[in-house]
Amino acid sequence: MRLLAPGRLGPIATRNRIIRAGTSETMALPAGGVSDQLVGLYRTLAANEVGAIFTGHLFCHERGRYARRQTGIHDDAMLPGLSRLAEAVHDAGGVILAQVAHAGSQSRAPQVAPLAPSAIPNALTGRSVPAGSEAEIRDAVSAFAAGARRAIEAGFDGVHIHGANGYLISEFLSPLTNQRADDWGGDAERRARFALDVVRAVRAAVPQDRAMTMKLGLVDAPAGGLGLDESVAVARRLAAEGLDALELSCGVMRAPTDSARQYVAVDRRRAAADLLPHRLLGGPVPEAYFVPWSRRVRERVSVPLVAVGGMRRTETMEQVLATGDADFIAMARPFIREPDLARQIAQGRSGPPDCTSCNICLMHEGHHSLRCWRTPRRRLAQHAAYRLVGGFRRALVD
Repeated sequence: MRLLAPGRLGPIATRNRIIRAGTSETMALPAGGVSDQLVGLYRTLAANEVGAIFTGHLFCHERGRYARRQTGIHDDAMLPGLSRLAEAVHDAGGVILAQVAHAGSQSRAPQVAPLAPSAIPNALTGRSVPAGSEAEIRDAVSAFAAGARRAIEAGFDGVHIHGANGYLISEFLSPLTNQRADDWGGDAERRARFALDVVRAVRAAVPQDRAMTMKLGLVDAPAGGLGLDESVAVARRLAAEGLDALELSCGVMRAPTDSARQYVAVDRRRAAADLLPHRLLGGPVPEAYFVPWSRRVRERVSVPLVAVGGMRRTETMEQVLATGDADFIAMARPFIREPDLARQIAQGRSGPPDCTSCNICLMHEGHHSLRCWRTPRRRLAQHAAYRLVGGFRRALVD
């Protein structure tokens, strides 16, 4: 089985081609430090034979914090906890890359003064943020590099740059959110400058014996945004700066479902078993929804590609690898419900995972620690009660 074959992310060997994609955990200490709960989550994933782990997005600058209880890599004070996290994964035989991120105007933390390329209301949050100055932009580039340096000092196997899903790098790449008239925006060449400068700065901070990979948003959800032709050219330029792999996703978003579609591969039988009556009359949402974009990137880029987005049935994953559309398969939501999913696949499991992509877990981001809300069943009642009392309308502050 190709899925279980060893792989490489540049200098780093992986025991299989299954990657746990990054997802927000809401498990950090109030200031962004690593908690025992977070260490336990990653230790469990590594012990259950996942090939590599991309952490949830770690904010590299205080202004780049996304939400409450997000883990930080913005200060040297985070180093002891981050070191403990990397050590726990290594002790369990795993590989872990620190996903370094800056939320840009998409920050949901009201106490943060975010940064944006242009004063355009965020399409996902509606938040209006002033355009960043030259000094503020350069400071953000330096923050990515400093975060990468901390990841290496903490013992991570590499750095995964978050350049997708509407965060700061996506905002600079997109003509919707970057309407600057200086060297940081305007035409495609200048809109790509921030991403290129970040990759160069991070590469300088990451030694050759550690991996540097990137999650790149290729297509914006709103009309008139970043398109695939331009993004393929950008992907080629970024890869040439020393990337060891590219994970391919969407760019600027209008809703969380632009990157995490609901009810992927959920047929009527699964809908009935998992108390989804509204899905009984509908067919499964297609899997592997970003793979057509990956196929286009493969034509121009030679570095390993990571397919993410609705990877569910083992048979689908095998087909993606067999056709060469990607070299690794990444999943996030399925591992929330079944952290031992990689081990199950190694033991012969086929078909879809138990995850229904209902996205209740995403609704609780910044409110409750990462968990599946469909099992045990009492959690569905807890979720309903939280909605009823208006919990999701509360500000995400500590």
